[in-house]
Amino acid sequence: MEKVIEMIGITKLFPGTIANDNVNFDLRKSETHVLLGENGAGKTTLMNVLYGLYQPEKGKIKIKGQEVKLNSPNDAIKLGVGMVHQHFMLVHNFTVTENIILGSEIKSGIKLDLDKAREEVKALADKYGFKIDPDAIIEDISVGQQQKVEILKALYRGAEILILDEPTAVLTPQEIEELGLIINNLEAEGKSVILITHKLKEVMSMSDRVTIIRRGKVTGTVNTKETNIDELAELMVGRKVNLVVEKKEAKVGDTILKIKDVTANDHRGIAAVEKLSLEVRSGEILGIAGVDGNGQSELIEVLTGLRKAVKGEITLSGKDIFGKTPREISDSGLAHIPEDRHKRGLILKFSLFENSVLGKYHRKEFSNGIKMKYEAIKDHCRKLVEEFDVRTPSIDVHVGALSGGNQQKLIAAREISKNPDVVIAAQPTRGLDVGAIEYIHKRLVQERDNGKGVLLVSLELDEVLALSDRIAVMYDGQIVGILDRKDADEQKLGILMAGGTLDETKGVKSNEQ
Repeated sequence: MEKVIEMIGITKLFPGTIANDNVNFDLRKSETHVLLGENGAGKTTLMNVLYGLYQPEKGKIKIKGQEVKLNSPNDAIKLGVGMVHQHFMLVHNFTVTENIILGSEIKSGIKLDLDKAREEVKALADKYGFKIDPDAIIEDISVGQQQKVEILKALYRGAEILILDEPTAVLTPQEIEELGLIINNLEAEGKSVILITHKLKEVMSMSDRVTIIRRGKVTGTVNTKETNIDELAELMVGRKVNLVVEKKEAKVGDTILKIKDVTANDHRGIAAVEKLSLEVRSGEILGIAGVDGNGQSELIEVLTGLRKAVKGEITLSGKDIFGKTPREISDSGLAHIPEDRHKRGLILKFSLFENSVLGKYHRKEFSNGIKMKYEAIKDHCRKLVEEFDVRTPSIDVHVGALSGGNQQKLIAAREISKNPDVVIAAQPTRGLDVGAIEYIHKRLVQERDNGKGVLLVSLELDEVLALSDRIAVMYDGQIVGILDRKDADEQKLGILMAGGTLDETKGVKSNEQ
């Protein structure tokens, strides 16, 4: 079959690390080829080389049989290569159409011809089965819809080869299915797709071939039909991985976090959380399931002091924390692994050791009130890096230089090390590989076994089902049902997540606590 991409002997170096070590990779016409590997394995780096963002120290690239030099993304785009990054690059107050044509505007004389652009965008969306409103404002649409805009943007510029970096990391189960259909449509049109991922279920359902990278080197390329999830996991991390969360029966204690009749508005002033009541007990993991955009983010922001609620009551270990500041809430015993690590979890231009004490740098062990105790901070950071297997050349590098999974491990390490009464874990394994997921899951279960309360908010149904002792389903700003884990399955949760109801004989009582 015709090779549309050949990368031969690619070596890419960064200070203190070999990101890609003599890597060979090829892509055939009309295939979906997955690049699989742990966080920091070098997958995104290799694709950034193909997209012209980085230039390799050694190696050559051929596109459609011709050797090429890619000095910038513009060179790659001209040769039919498009890339959708893990963190989307969209202008939030622009419409879908305006974002798609940005930089490739259609003009009528000296004026923008937005009507023609809108027609072209709609025709393109219809061709590939995208259900999207060309006039919608980016900040008003779901993350899944924003991803479609990024894909359309690449197709609008004539991409024949599409690189998708962690495309399912932010999608609901329904959106992941939709993405699978979109990829099938792209293949049918003769396009070729490279998926960067470490979600093994999606690898099996979406790809034709898989190339595995471990610590910068290719460990093998296999046909998807000839492999399985366990084999891929072992190739990826170099050891057998336990894909099932092991946990003992929960020893549930008293209510530790109590939320009563909480109402909060979104950025438009419309109620996103409405008269919501919920209790988290010590020694349990309470999972919140729901389709993205049903008030989960606003609820977390209220609980952590990042958003003011309109009314309600919130107590933590008997202390009133309603309307308190983030620091007051944190000092009261609440830890927070945020859903967006860049926006809420880290300061990317700060070092690892500085990020390791965010939210607690004012404590006596790290500061005397006037000066920071840098040696104590660095010692603390070294312990976290070792305990949580954060892979970094040193604790002095900017945290922005780490892979997404290692950034997430540092956040989890920092928050768990606060010794909180309750941990709010929002999308705690977003963008992590199976090895890192296994570790974070183990740590959350450990917190629960140590008598802490864990509030898990995740769009990954598998994760909610694997970790939770009880599962609350959130729909339209309210809790529409709470199930014991033994009574829950994907079907029941899916019905509730879509706004449906189950009768009591099927194990669900609306608003039961």
